[in-house]
Amino acid sequence: MEKKLDKDPVKQFFKERKIDIDRMGKDKELKDLTLKWMIKADHYKYTYNFTWMGIPIIKFPADMIVQQEIMWKLKPDLIIETGIAHGGSILFSASMMEMNGNGGEVVAIDIDIREHNKKLITNHPMYKNITMYEGSSTDPKIVNNVKKHLKGKKCVMVILDSLHSHKHVLEELEIYAPFVTPESYCILPDTFIEFFPKGYYSDDRPWDVGNNPYTAMRAFLKDNKNFKIDKDLSNKSMITETFDGYLKRNI
Repeated sequence: MEKKLDKDPVKQFFKERKIDIDRMGKDKELKDLTLKWMIKADHYKYTYNFTWMGIPIIKFPADMIVQQEIMWKLKPDLIIETGIAHGGSILFSASMMEMNGNGGEVVAIDIDIREHNKKLITNHPMYKNITMYEGSSTDPKIVNNVKKHLKGKKCVMVILDSLHSHKHVLEELEIYAPFVTPESYCILPDTFIEFFPKGYYSDDRPWDVGNNPYTAMRAFLKDNKNFKIDKDLSNKSMITETFDGYLKRNI
């Protein structure tokens, strides 16, 4: 018996897409091949290959697309990001604010904003939507500064991408996740570390299998039932640094 098609071709497209994403998420062989490809590509620093509006953005392209989908749908008026590096990610968020046209702002924190990066960011046309704080994201003084930006905001999103150790990310989650508004997201990049080979990272990087954003996320979710993993988002990307790292706030 043939399936009855929806009369609305747009709705039908998204129904069929949802089915394919669900099937893809259950395909263990594809997931294994994806991880194998990511490890091989990382030997060439694949994620360093891209820029956003002229500034390096150290992300997989699929993650950028997923983030813009979320931002376009929710139209957050405040995005809090920990970790700045070259600045491509916060400029990406700021440009989405500009396209959304809702007068939103990006608040970014990094323990060390290097002068050459700061110069590029502050001279960029999207900087008008950005406020940067230099210091630890878990420092109470920094947190108090960030809290001032919450006033009057209707939709708040958080992206935690600084130090990737279990302890630090768990502290960040406990501090910043409560700022996320219902139906919005706390995004945890670099959860893929849990699935890379043990000992893959050098000694100067204090994270590894068992000690990374993924393990922090699991610990956080045990005591925070108002957040849930949005499986559709990580399943649809497949080649992603954010394995199960899209946490949607329900209440």
